[in-house]
Amino acid sequence: MSELPPDLPRLATVVTYLRGELSRAERALAVAEEREALAARRRPPPEPPAWLVERGIGAGRPPVRVHTGDCWDTRSRCAPAGADQIRALLAQGVPECRHCRPDTALGVLE
Repeated sequence: MSELPPDLPRLATVVTYLRGELSRAERALAVAEEREALAARRRPPPEPPAWLVERGIGAGRPPVRVHTGDCWDTRSRCAPAGADQIRALLAQGVPECRHCRPDTALGVLE
């Protein structure tokens, strides 16, 4: 059973009222979204990861190279990693980047 009035004049009044409420809610939403966007622009960027693992493009995406977090020669297939994970990958024979030399930065020299 509907809680709305059955006659045309009162239904029109309800619709007019609800449109006004919707308009106020949309304005409040726009203000809140702008406030959130401004706060996000003021936040400092996150720190880059200290180490990166570059993954291959094949099945299982095996690691193909390891990098320092600030290396300029990384690709989009990199994921953050911990120092112990990088050491383990180097020990398994995963090549290090010749530009950033994570093996030298970690003190792992062959």
